[in-house]
Amino acid sequence: MTPMRENYDTDEADEMSAARKAEIHRCSWAESDAQMRAYHDEEWGVPEYDSRALWELLMLEGFQAGLAWIVVLRKREAFQAAFKQFDPAKVARFGETDIARLLDDPRIIRSRAKIQATIDGARIFLAMRGAGEEFGSVFWKMVGGKPIQNQGPVPAQTELSVEISKELKRRGFKFVGPVIVYAWMQAAGMVNDHAENCFRRKAVTKLAK
Repeated sequence: MTPMRENYDTDEADEMSAARKAEIHRCSWAESDAQMRAYHDEEWGVPEYDSRALWELLMLEGFQAGLAWIVVLRKREAFQAAFKQFDPAKVARFGETDIARLLDDPRIIRSRAKIQATIDGARIFLAMRGAGEEFGSVFWKMVGGKPIQNQGPVPAQTELSVEISKELKRRGFKFVGPVIVYAWMQAAGMVNDHAENCFRRKAVTKLAK
């Protein structure tokens, strides 16, 4: 009788787990794809303060320009391999041979302009560091030092994303328009745009404290 009781408990637990999953509310954009759900549940909106990681995310957002984020997400590991794990010191040394290699790599988005923008972005990142400025600190300071807790409709851009976009462009970054910058801010947790009924909103809010 005991084994039957154990099996019953296992089945019951599985049913309860499935019921709990069914009750989870996410941001609507994350519901249609398993990889997007995982990204939403584990990464999106979590405050990121590491300068290198923030720079990598901005470069990937740039590759998204004109495309859907899921396209970049599915190719992210290939991008990381192609760009030496987005080590700015290594990417900054890329030359024409590397550009040709990347343009011939079917695993990534093969845009010469975006590839060049990433190489230039690495050089700008290093120039900032050489001047005593940390990439992450500069832009977190513009946000106010802590995540903005947005409420209501999610905008495509804001006055702040316009301001940050202008600063990035002033420094020489490309593919950093206000819409791309706002998407970067959301992904990096500079702004918490999880929906009011999303199960991740409170969790991300706590991380901001």
